[in-house]
Amino acid sequence: MPLDPRRVRAILFDVDGTLSDTDDLWTERLAGWFQPVHRVFPRGDAHAFARRLLMGLETPANSAFALLDWVELDGPAMRLLDWFTRHRGNTPSAKYWIIPGVVEMLANLSARLPLAVVSARDEAATLGFLDQFDLRCYFKAIATTHTCRHTKPFPQPVLWAAGELGMHPEDCLMVGDTTVDIRAGRAAGAQTLGVLCGFGTQRELRRAGADQIIATTAALATLL
Repeated sequence: MPLDPRRVRAILFDVDGTLSDTDDLWTERLAGWFQPVHRVFPRGDAHAFARRLLMGLETPANSAFALLDWVELDGPAMRLLDWFTRHRGNTPSAKYWIIPGVVEMLANLSARLPLAVVSARDEAATLGFLDQFDLRCYFKAIATTHTCRHTKPFPQPVLWAAGELGMHPEDCLMVGDTTVDIRAGRAAGAQTLGVLCGFGTQRELRRAGADQIIATTAALATLL
């Protein structure tokens, strides 16, 4: 079913790949790690290899995290990941990248509709990104990986955010770049919008059931 903008009374946003330019940032970091051996890659292009690797790992990584969440081992896994990133110097205070046009889009939409964040990231990283770009003021609710018992692709954080906004889930639009965002939104009864500025491809977002797909999150204000 195509997206019906007339039904949208609130918008829920994923963060990584949707508001935060995480895929480009991680590609840059991964290419930096590969640079000492860049000659082993086709045409010596470590950057292209890093992007292919990152995109290829996205779906299995999401599936693995969903399994950890289901058996309630996601907390220890996140603490281990946090320890690893801190010891590599990538602390929550490290610089994040933002998708071009997102600030203007949020300012436009927040004047008309209530907005919320529904992220599978931990609270420190989620708030670290929002605070770096002074975005927290645009959101009336912020769900992170431990806000609910289960995170995306389970519907609980979408249902929680809708409730915090005083909305029924069917009045909400879940916006994200991966299949877990689309699956969580659909399971909660929300409309879903896939964006191609992050980790997901048009084919997999469409197969997951996205009501509509756009090139970048920044175009959402025009769409609505």
